[in-house]
Amino acid sequence: MAKKVTLVVFSGELDRALAAFIIATGAAASGMEVTMFFTFWGLNIIKKDKVKSKGFFKKLMNLLNRGGAKRLALSKLHMLGLGTVMLKKFMKDSKMPSLPEMIKMAKGLGVKMIACTTSIGVMGLENDSFIPEVDTLAGVSSYLGDASEAQVNLFI
Repeated sequence: MAKKVTLVVFSGELDRALAAFIIATGAAASGMEVTMFFTFWGLNIIKKDKVKSKGFFKKLMNLLNRGGAKRLALSKLHMLGLGTVMLKKFMKDSKMPSLPEMIKMAKGLGVKMIACTTSIGVMGLENDSFIPEVDTLAGVSSYLGDASEAQVNLFI
Protein backbone atom coordinates (compact mmCIF):
# COMPACT_ATOMS: atom_id res chain seq x y z
CA MET A 1 0.00 0.00 0.00
CA ALA A 2 1.40 3.38 -1.02
CA LYS A 3 2.17 6.00 1.58
CA LYS A 4 -0.01 9.11 1.39
CA VAL A 5 0.88 12.81 1.53
CA THR A 6 -1.52 15.74 1.83
CA LEU A 7 -0.68 19.39 1.40
CA VAL A 8 -2.93 22.30 2.34
CA VAL A 9 -1.85 25.07 -0.03
CA PHE A 10 -3.00 28.27 1.70
CA SER A 11 -0.37 30.69 0.41
CA GLY A 12 -0.57 32.24 -3.03
CA GLU A 13 3.05 33.41 -3.28
CA LEU A 14 5.35 32.06 -5.98
CA ASP A 15 8.13 30.76 -3.71
CA ARG A 16 5.68 28.90 -1.48
CA ALA A 17 3.79 27.52 -4.47
CA LEU A 18 7.08 26.24 -5.89
CA ALA A 19 7.90 24.57 -2.57
CA ALA A 20 4.47 22.89 -2.52
CA PHE A 21 4.87 21.55 -6.05
CA ILE A 22 8.47 20.43 -5.52
CA ILE A 23 7.32 18.40 -2.50
CA ALA A 24 4.22 17.08 -4.32
CA THR A 25 6.09 15.99 -7.46
CA GLY A 26 8.95 14.53 -5.43
CA ALA A 27 6.54 12.49 -3.31
CA ALA A 28 4.54 11.34 -6.34
CA ALA A 29 7.72 10.38 -8.22
CA SER A 30 8.68 8.30 -5.16
CA GLY A 31 5.45 6.34 -5.46
CA MET A 32 3.45 8.18 -2.82
CA GLU A 33 -0.21 9.12 -3.25
CA VAL A 34 -0.43 12.94 -3.10
CA THR A 35 -3.42 15.23 -2.52
CA MET A 36 -3.13 19.02 -2.69
CA PHE A 37 -5.99 21.02 -1.14
CA PHE A 38 -5.97 24.64 -2.34
CA THR A 39 -7.70 27.14 -0.08
CA PHE A 40 -7.95 30.94 0.28
CA TRP A 41 -4.94 32.65 -1.38
CA GLY A 42 -3.67 29.28 -2.61
CA LEU A 43 -6.57 29.25 -5.08
CA ASN A 44 -4.65 31.91 -7.05
CA ILE A 45 -2.15 29.23 -8.08
CA ILE A 46 -4.79 27.18 -9.86
CA LYS A 47 -6.95 30.02 -11.21
CA LYS A 48 -7.38 30.50 -14.94
CA ASP A 49 -5.64 33.59 -16.33
CA LYS A 50 -8.88 35.47 -16.91
CA VAL A 51 -11.74 34.88 -14.51
CA LYS A 52 -15.17 36.43 -14.87
CA SER A 53 -17.17 37.12 -11.73
CA LYS A 54 -20.72 38.20 -11.08
CA GLY A 55 -21.45 41.19 -8.89
CA PHE A 56 -19.50 44.33 -8.08
CA PHE A 57 -17.60 43.05 -5.02
CA LYS A 58 -16.62 39.74 -6.64
CA LYS A 59 -15.36 41.62 -9.70
CA LEU A 60 -13.42 44.01 -7.45
CA MET A 61 -11.91 41.09 -5.49
CA ASN A 62 -10.72 39.48 -8.72
CA LEU A 63 -9.34 42.76 -10.06
CA LEU A 64 -7.30 43.29 -6.89
CA ASN A 65 -6.39 39.61 -6.61
CA ARG A 66 -5.37 38.65 -10.12
CA GLY A 67 -3.87 35.22 -9.97
CA GLY A 68 -2.79 32.40 -12.17
CA ALA A 69 0.48 30.52 -11.85
CA LYS A 70 2.27 33.02 -14.10
CA ARG A 71 1.34 36.11 -12.04
CA LEU A 72 2.29 35.27 -8.46
CA ALA A 73 4.48 37.54 -6.34
CA LEU A 74 7.22 36.45 -3.95
CA SER A 75 6.59 36.30 -0.20
CA LYS A 76 9.91 38.09 0.47
CA LEU A 77 12.10 40.39 -1.62
CA HIS A 78 9.37 41.00 -4.18
CA MET A 79 10.81 44.48 -4.84
CA LEU A 80 7.91 45.70 -7.02
CA GLY A 81 8.22 42.59 -9.18
CA LEU A 82 11.98 42.61 -9.68
CA GLY A 83 12.47 39.74 -7.22
CA THR A 84 9.98 37.61 -9.14
CA VAL A 85 11.71 38.35 -12.46
CA MET A 86 15.08 37.46 -10.94
CA LEU A 87 13.82 34.19 -9.42
CA LYS A 88 12.24 33.13 -12.72
CA LYS A 89 15.52 33.91 -14.52
CA PHE A 90 17.54 31.91 -11.97
CA MET A 91 15.10 29.02 -12.36
CA LYS A 92 15.39 29.10 -16.15
CA ASP A 93 19.21 29.33 -15.98
CA SER A 94 19.21 26.30 -13.65
CA LYS A 95 16.88 24.41 -16.02
CA MET A 96 14.25 24.24 -13.30
CA PRO A 97 10.68 23.98 -14.61
CA SER A 98 8.37 26.97 -14.24
CA LEU A 99 5.37 26.78 -11.92
CA PRO A 100 2.93 26.12 -14.81
CA GLU A 101 5.23 23.31 -15.98
CA MET A 102 5.37 21.90 -12.43
CA ILE A 103 1.57 21.90 -12.26
CA LYS A 104 1.44 19.85 -15.47
CA MET A 105 4.18 17.53 -14.15
CA ALA A 106 2.24 17.02 -10.92
CA LYS A 107 -0.90 16.15 -12.86
CA GLY A 108 1.09 13.72 -15.02
CA LEU A 109 2.43 12.03 -11.88
CA GLY A 110 -1.10 11.54 -10.54
CA VAL A 111 -1.18 14.31 -7.93
CA LYS A 112 -4.80 14.98 -6.96
CA MET A 113 -5.66 18.70 -6.86
CA ILE A 114 -8.73 19.92 -4.99
CA ALA A 115 -10.11 23.48 -4.80
CA CYS A 116 -11.86 24.30 -1.50
CA THR A 117 -15.54 25.06 -2.11
CA THR A 118 -15.88 27.32 0.93
CA SER A 119 -12.91 29.44 -0.12
CA ILE A 120 -14.17 29.66 -3.71
CA GLY A 121 -17.15 31.68 -2.51
CA VAL A 122 -15.18 33.73 0.01
CA MET A 123 -12.58 34.69 -2.61
CA GLY A 124 -15.24 35.85 -5.08
CA LEU A 125 -14.66 33.01 -7.53
CA GLU A 126 -16.98 30.73 -9.47
CA ASN A 127 -16.76 26.95 -9.86
CA ASP A 128 -15.42 27.32 -13.42
CA SER A 129 -12.55 29.65 -12.40
CA PHE A 130 -9.89 26.94 -12.38
CA ILE A 131 -7.37 25.35 -14.71
CA PRO A 132 -8.17 21.88 -16.14
CA GLU A 133 -5.56 20.18 -13.92
CA VAL A 134 -7.85 20.64 -10.90
CA ASP A 135 -9.52 17.30 -10.23
CA THR A 136 -12.45 18.41 -8.15
CA LEU A 137 -14.03 21.03 -5.94
CA ALA A 138 -14.65 19.84 -2.39
CA GLY A 139 -14.99 20.96 1.19
CA VAL A 140 -12.73 20.52 4.16
CA SER A 141 -14.32 17.18 5.07
CA SER A 142 -12.89 15.73 1.85
CA TYR A 143 -9.42 16.98 2.78
CA LEU A 144 -9.76 15.68 6.34
CA GLY A 145 -10.70 12.25 5.01
CA ASP A 146 -7.50 12.16 2.94
CA ALA A 147 -5.40 13.66 5.75
CA SER A 148 -6.61 11.09 8.29
CA GLU A 149 -5.13 8.33 6.11
CA ALA A 150 -1.88 10.14 5.27
CA GLN A 151 1.51 9.64 6.86
CA VAL A 152 2.62 13.17 5.92
CA ASN A 153 0.43 16.30 6.23
CA LEU A 154 1.85 19.73 5.36
CA PHE A 155 0.45 23.27 5.49
CA ILE A 156 2.07 25.69 3.04
